[in-house]
Amino acid sequence: MIVTITGKLVRVGETAVVLEANPFEYEVLVADFTRRQLQARTGDEIRLHTLEYIEGNAQGGRLTPRLIGFMSEPERQFFDLFCSVDGVGVKKALRAMVRPVKELAVLIEQQDAKALSALPGVGPATSERVIAKLRRKMPRFALMVDREGVGETVELGSQVVSETFDALMTLGHSEADARKLIDEALASGKKFKDTESLLTMIYQRSH
Repeated sequence: MIVTITGKLVRVGETAVVLEANPFEYEVLVADFTRRQLQARTGDEIRLHTLEYIEGNAQGGRLTPRLIGFMSEPERQFFDLFCSVDGVGVKKALRAMVRPVKELAVLIEQQDAKALSALPGVGPATSERVIAKLRRKMPRFALMVDREGVGETVELGSQVVSETFDALMTLGHSEADARKLIDEALASGKKFKDTESLLTMIYQRSH
């Protein structure tokens, strides 16, 4: 299983990019929001986190191995979860992901079926299934932050962030309030080595 691929970005198409990793060139399928991030980076060396899947059916006699690429590991994990919902699958998930994972996670967490059903190929019935299956798994994706300057999304010290989120919930904050407090503290640009230092910063800012 190929889990990451690093190479020179040769071209960006509508649904796939081509990476040159000598001696091979690889076609990697990407979601629309990933394509937009890569559009101005032709010629750069990039690293994609990848998933493999087989396209086609055995009866038809033609099975094609495909690679799907993401800018970060959390995005790949989100896609995997999204695909696991009944009636979604790889192709529909790729079409639907026209917005950053953080935004999609917030919509699912807030049970915004109307906004989800407006995504390409989703519709009302699928959006309800997505919410029912994934809502409780979304907080850590909703806490993803943008890495300045490169348009990638990453989890900043993911364990520290998720432990702080749990601590704030235990202290009586709502999910939305906890996420807002953490986002504001992270926006300061400081590095937090543990949950205690992040909580201290949060309470210094809110008093």
